[in-house]
Amino acid sequence: MTQIVTSLSDISHQYKALFVDLWGCVHNGITAFPDAVAALKAYRAQGGIVVLVTNSPKPRAGVASQLAQFNVPADAYDTIATSGDSARSAMFTGAVGQKVYFMGEWERDAGFFEPLNVIHNPVDIARVPLKEAEGIVCCGPFDTQADPDINRADFLWAKTHGLKLLCANPDIVVDRGETREWCAGALAKLYTEMGGESLYFGKPHPPIYDLARRRLAEITTGITDDDILAIGDGPHTDIAGGMGEGIDTLFITGGLAASETKTSVQPDPEALKTYLDKEKSAPTYSIGFLR
Repeated sequence: MTQIVTSLSDISHQYKALFVDLWGCVHNGITAFPDAVAALKAYRAQGGIVVLVTNSPKPRAGVASQLAQFNVPADAYDTIATSGDSARSAMFTGAVGQKVYFMGEWERDAGFFEPLNVIHNPVDIARVPLKEAEGIVCCGPFDTQADPDINRADFLWAKTHGLKLLCANPDIVVDRGETREWCAGALAKLYTEMGGESLYFGKPHPPIYDLARRRLAEITTGITDDDILAIGDGPHTDIAGGMGEGIDTLFITGGLAASETKTSVQPDPEALKTYLDKEKSAPTYSIGFLR
């Protein structure tokens, strides 16, 4: 049974580093949560290292720029690992071919196609119409409010022709303020259900945790998985990923599952138990909001 805690400081002394989700934990897609920012700053002041681990399809620099716009100060974290960077590495090594059909909002996601200097002999990627593509690069829906099913006809053609779909963000939904939006993970899920092959690089899949560990090692060495606490509001991304990696987890119940866990300040214990049993999730700790 998960242990409900009242603040990060109740347990943070047990860990040398945090892998912290962003959307729903540190900000709501519009602005920062002041209590979360204060908790991370306090943890760093005591010598802890904060690695922001996000399923954003943006490169690390793009996320840092976005955080500044959301009023998340640079002294609240040490480094960033993004699903986008992990997926970009795969794209530039040819995981879905050279000619790709892009799904997303170009003004938002153009950074995904910026060159990666860490790749030796990168593939020269060209964006083409679907019928000319060797694979699909999905950073998100064209319309975040539209039912993913509108892509069914295109996906049927792609599956029939053996195209792989590279998913740059495994999240199914996020809440931007009070508005729930579809993410790339919803499209990849549909494609897989239709018999297509989707490639995932963000939480809960191993590549983003490998990247997070490398980013952590750039700061300091000798930190083991036992020294890390993963924090997030997604039972099937943040919590499942942490559990799969053997990392302790802190579930933020006031994010995506606020209604189901009856979270106002803290979750209702019985509602939380019912929800976690239903989702087959077992976080080490739970808290209403990061604070």
